[in-house]
Amino acid sequence: MEYDLVVIGTGTAAMVCAMRVAKAGWKVAVVDEKPFGGTCALRGCDPKKMLVAGAEAIEAKQRMTGHGVEGTLRIDWSDLIRFKRSFTDPVPEKHERRYEEAGIVTLHGTAKFTGPDRLSVGDQEIEYRKILIASGARPIPLVIPGEKHLIDNEGFLELPSLPKRIVMVGGGYIAAEFAHIAARAGAEVTILQRGPRMLTQFEPELVSWLMDAINRIGVRVITDTTVDAIRERDGEYTVHASGKEGPIEVAADLVVHAAGRAPAIERLDLEKGGVAVENGKLKLNEFLQSVSNPAVYAAGDAASNGPPLTPVSSHDAKVVATNLVEGNHRKPDYKGVPSVAFTLPPIARVGLTEADAKEAGLKFRTKCERTSQWFTARRVAEPVYGYKTLIDEETGKILGAHLVGPGADQTINIFGLAIRHGLTADDLKTTMFAYPTGASDIGYMV
Repeated sequence: MEYDLVVIGTGTAAMVCAMRVAKAGWKVAVVDEKPFGGTCALRGCDPKKMLVAGAEAIEAKQRMTGHGVEGTLRIDWSDLIRFKRSFTDPVPEKHERRYEEAGIVTLHGTAKFTGPDRLSVGDQEIEYRKILIASGARPIPLVIPGEKHLIDNEGFLELPSLPKRIVMVGGGYIAAEFAHIAARAGAEVTILQRGPRMLTQFEPELVSWLMDAINRIGVRVITDTTVDAIRERDGEYTVHASGKEGPIEVAADLVVHAAGRAPAIERLDLEKGGVAVENGKLKLNEFLQSVSNPAVYAAGDAASNGPPLTPVSSHDAKVVATNLVEGNHRKPDYKGVPSVAFTLPPIARVGLTEADAKEAGLKFRTKCERTSQWFTARRVAEPVYGYKTLIDEETGKILGAHLVGPGADQTINIFGLAIRHGLTADDLKTTMFAYPTGASDIGYMV
């Protein structure tokens, strides 16, 4: 078979690009070895956020106990998973139907390059004029004894029951979010983090405030620790690690890989396709096109060009679709893309960190304050609330914003809008936001 465009993957980037290019009259096919829908809809942000909803109910009750709310509340894990599946189970069929209705051919199987303009899907040989790699990401290999005993984010989100003792290997987004869910569902959670602190993508002051919430729910966090091996015996696990003060052993019923992800490109036989790779990433030009095979483009996590976020995947796909149909002229723009860890409360960031701004030699002023006494925090009895903002001294524009606390996952979008469109601190101060809301605090943050 011959196609104008073949898309490897069926997540957000794949859907957006395939639909746009098919609408332009191209003959398009999509291929995936997993159920159609991609990481976000099936194995990542959407199902995770549905589990967070259960944790939010528990957290709200615990905070408001003694403030007018009484009674008992608990998470029924199997029912919560059933609720999650009410969303995820229909996704593959819906996605396949959308592709087919748009005249896009759907293929199931593992795609492998067999030449610079050919690939195989199972026993089928396919020729293409252009190809988009949108295959998402996978957990990075840890290369330790017993690594096979780890489950990844996909496995966690499918657990039929929740084990009592859970160890998270790593201290980033996945560990922080899953720890909050599992602890509020009754599990004993230990996080083993290689670095000196968790959530290194966020400002240290805000992470230190968030640690109060993590400690409050009994999650044990051990930093400066390297996991060396995982041993299994009679269905129980022992995680062996090395810390500052020597060897550490942690007993567990479940061990979760939360140590980072990398582009899922290792099974594509890229060398046969003439697709250059460097340090585990595709070598792309400014148009998200392979530098070694001009027929090949990439988007989303597979491209690893911008932040590993769903809106970035969609943005990349629009860039690629435009360049495919109209010729290379559009470049990705990742300015003002917010990022959130959906802990309880959430922590969020957009724009530059203080370290980034200093390294760039910018002249800026910083405001940083823990604001537990503000109404936004007090009304929900949440002691963790604070911000850090970076304002350019010459222009007054917002360079970076960092929030933790109630509504941070929503309020950060206002700062994202400001950064992307060049709004100043005065613009935000003179804007009348609905009151009392998290957004109405913005004027005091800048």
